[in-house]
Amino acid sequence: QKKESVLKGPRPVVAFPPRHFRELYKILESHQFSPLNHAKLQQLWLKAHYIEAEKLRGRPLGAVGKYRVRRKFPLPRSIWDGEETSYCFKEKSRSVLREWYAHNPYPSPREKRELAEATGLTTTQVSNWFKNRRQRDRAAEAKEGLGAFVLLSPFSYELPSKPPVSSPPEGLSPPGPT
Repeated sequence: QKKESVLKGPRPVVAFPPRHFRELYKILESHQFSPLNHAKLQQLWLKAHYIEAEKLRGRPLGAVGKYRVRRKFPLPRSIWDGEETSYCFKEKSRSVLREWYAHNPYPSPREKRELAEATGLTTTQVSNWFKNRRQRDRAAEAKEGLGAFVLLSPFSYELPSKPPVSSPPEGLSPPGPT
């Protein structure tokens, strides 16, 4: 632990300001750090790579540029627990939310607070996750419902093995052999 405080404190930070990026990366990749320090060290890793990419391109990075840098230079395991995140939520958190959603897609405010505590998210994030999931499910159901219709022409639809819902206007006929 004492060794880590020396590594997390002066050396990586000292290696960073004078732009000694190679030394910084080597320090971060070659030592194990406490999970308590991962967030700050991850910021250091990414910031250094962003600065290098900006210098190489001669302009500031936008969101897509930063995304590409993160993909090209993933965090080393020494400063990351290895758990993937999706939309900023860890897979464990998403799994808990999905499991709860299958049980009850409308949790109470108290249940949302408990879920927030269990997942490490805020109550607002939990509420938004449930709202978005319900909305996506409704959209998927509506899309599946339309999938039961067969398009005969721009003017008529039919359910499988049922007569057309409407007839084409006078003078127009459905495509196909005449």
